[in-house]
Amino acid sequence: MDYDVLILGGGIIGCALAYELSKYNLNIAVVEKDYDIGSDTALINTATIYDGLESEDELSSKLIRKGNLMIEEYASKFNVPYKRCGSIYVAKDAEQEEFIDNMYKRAQKKKIEDVKLLEGEDIFKLEKNLDREIKKILYIPNTGVLRSYDLALAYGEIAFDNGVKFKLEEEVESIEKLTKGFKVETNKNKFTCKIVINTTLDERLTRGYDNKPERIYNKNYLKYIMLDKKYEKLYSNIIFDIKGKERIYIRPTIVGSIIGAYSNDKNVSYDRVIRRLSPLLKSIDSNRIKMVLDWHLFDEPVRIENSVEENGYINVEVRHYGQVTMTPALALNICNLVVGNLNCKLKKDFIDKRREYYKFKELSSEEVNEIIKLDNKYGKIICACEGITEGEIVDAIRRPLGARTLEGIKRRTGAGFGSCRGCYCNEKIISILARETGKKITEIVKHSKNSRIILGRIKEFDTM
Repeated sequence: MDYDVLILGGGIIGCALAYELSKYNLNIAVVEKDYDIGSDTALINTATIYDGLESEDELSSKLIRKGNLMIEEYASKFNVPYKRCGSIYVAKDAEQEEFIDNMYKRAQKKKIEDVKLLEGEDIFKLEKNLDREIKKILYIPNTGVLRSYDLALAYGEIAFDNGVKFKLEEEVESIEKLTKGFKVETNKNKFTCKIVINTTLDERLTRGYDNKPERIYNKNYLKYIMLDKKYEKLYSNIIFDIKGKERIYIRPTIVGSIIGAYSNDKNVSYDRVIRRLSPLLKSIDSNRIKMVLDWHLFDEPVRIENSVEENGYINVEVRHYGQVTMTPALALNICNLVVGNLNCKLKKDFIDKRREYYKFKELSSEEVNEIIKLDNKYGKIICACEGITEGEIVDAIRRPLGARTLEGIKRRTGAGFGSCRGCYCNEKIISILARETGKKITEIVKHSKNSRIILGRIKEFDTM
């Protein structure tokens, strides 16, 4: 066998599984079709850490609840920015009151005592800037926000340092059951393994293996607006306004800016999004909108098809808004299934630490000067809006599972997230990527092989 375990998909769950399994004496590989890992996390790189009460599906709720209790330890250990802040679900009418009353009943059933229903003036003692039309709120203190891509990257980097092989730019084409184990064929290679864990959400693969019909999923359209405005001047908690299919929420980023989000089963214009967000945001200055982003929102029950004892196959389907929160718990549960089946032992030399990195905006002047003395690339600003240096970009490329695309740099460093949206720095970043990877500038892509940024020189000459 080439591998003991082959993980299909290098999203946040695939990387978390690689991390948990790399603690054991196993030969592991991750197969990912994209240039980069963690591409299923939002580009905005901020995720809400939920409590689990909102989800009516029992398995999803349990995984979110358990993940919520684990996430702070993982964020601290991996040096991933995380901020615990409460969340408030508001009720302006009878329908919304019924919704938060049901959430409160679930909290009582689960014996979660710190969740509170508040009415009248108690609402405004907690959040003075809330609309006076609000009749009742549900307050959940143990939620928060986290840099979701940083978590996925940390999982992957530590797994890589502990021997996990990452096969990027390889798309799985078929899975064949052998007498013992599997043969997995990609567009580049053929692998054999004892156990397959499929996290790809690729219906083509799962239907081909288990002969089940194609499932139909309900996907809501999600639109983000990021404002260059301090969240603390508005609220101290995450604010949710949910009614039917329409879901509105306001939350801080890790650095304290404001994210407003709107989702619905209909794809609406940004004018409508701004109108619906305005009551919670009080006012929106279009000149202070740093970024808009289309994404997707799922609320499907988590499915884990576990046949590891019978034939060594596990299929994991997570199409849920709480995916980031539940990831630590889900990965640990599946890891225990695999370890129990293979009867393997823990490594004695496991490295449970991420390699150090620098984010200049978070350092003191003294620390910045010391690092520039070591490498003068850290003294050259590339992204003026966000204050990102050449040293940070080079480090993002040279690290384990380093960036190979413009979006990869943006996710890792924040370069290009500023008000100019990369107009000033994109060309410089492309040049650095080309230099560090030994490629031509015309070979650098935005995020995938079909997204070349510079198609050719303005003028081509046969001779000079």
